Amino acid sequence: MSSSAAALPENLTPVREAHRFDEGALVEYMKQHVDGFAPPLSVRQFDGGQSNPTFHLTDGKGRQYVLRKKPPGKLLPSAHAVDREYKITSALAKTDVPVARTFCLCDDPAVIGTAFYIMEFLQGRIFRDPLLPECSKQERAAITDNMNDVLARLHKVDYRAIGLGDYGKEGQYFERQISRWTSQYDLAKTEEIPEMERLKVWLPANIPPGSDETTIAHGDYRLENTIVHPTEPRIIAVLDWELSTLGHPLADLSYNCMIYHFGKGYGATNGLAGLDVKAMGFPTEQEYLDAYCRRTGRDGIPYWDFYMAFSMFRLAGIAQGVYKRGLDGNSASTTALNFGNRARTLAELAWNLIKHRA
Repeated sequence: MSSSAAALPENLTPVREAHRFDEGALVEYMKQHVDGFAPPLSVRQFDGGQSNPTFHLTDGKGRQYVLRKKPPGKLLPSAHAVDREYKITSALAKTDVPVARTFCLCDDPAVIGTAFYIMEFLQGRIFRDPLLPECSKQERAAITDNMNDVLARLHKVDYRAIGLGDYGKEGQYFERQISRWTSQYDLAKTEEIPEMERLKVWLPANIPPGSDETTIAHGDYRLENTIVHPTEPRIIAVLDWELSTLGHPLADLSYNCMIYHFGKGYGATNGLAGLDVKAMGFPTEQEYLDAYCRRTGRDGIPYWDFYMAFSMFRLAGIAQGVYKRGLDGNSASTTALNFGNRARTLAELAWNLIKHRA
């Protein structure tokens, strides 16, 4: 059941001009496809969700829902796949990976202009700052350890058993991803970044041996894309599955660990680089990796520099796409233009990690 008679989240805004849709048509659709829905409907927009615009819905009985839709305008190939988000979230409801309940998927653009899906709204905490300044040292340690545990649980899911055997291709994940993000970056390119050009050559030539392992990969696994229990240090839902696929677990893990390589005030977020992580309650990067290896039965991680450089390269491609959408006026968030130099910064960080091997 969706949340009802609860406080509204703080990060809501009126629906922005570029993302308005026919709310009456949505009401008619929900009356037919969402059990228990009762008009009238109130719609507000979350100030976030760089890729897929995200809306908060409240019905006449105070029930709260979340709607995720494709953005308007011309879209990059294969991007903004809300149908995939819906499919994986629905499938993972059968596992011990915490996800929000889904209600319906509408792939008919005639209803509100683009495809969308509706899921439950969960009361909890979303931490925008990964340094967790509002938490105690003990709570930081517990939340971080639970984030590690949830990622390990995701990677241990038998994806075929829950109907996701066709969710992506098995094996050769890095070959395909490097090719994909090279292409996406080139489509959204706005300036010359020498380190990106070097990474485009180095990464495909240096994929570690034995890299055909396949699990579900979230694709954007970080604390901000989770909901933490209102009072307990545990994750009650993992969000933002748009980039998920069948992939390599170490791509998720390295992406999750980029925070250790970012400094405070980096780009749109903060990082742990240069800080006394132990004094703050966080594990070191190596301790975090060791905990993951323990939970997944892995005996260490050779070539960690490759996986980290790959994740930074991939994020540079994503950041460039966000920035380009901001320039074109199609971004889901008002902060998109803050991403201007982020692709360059990421590419430089990635190249510095592996240039001794180049």
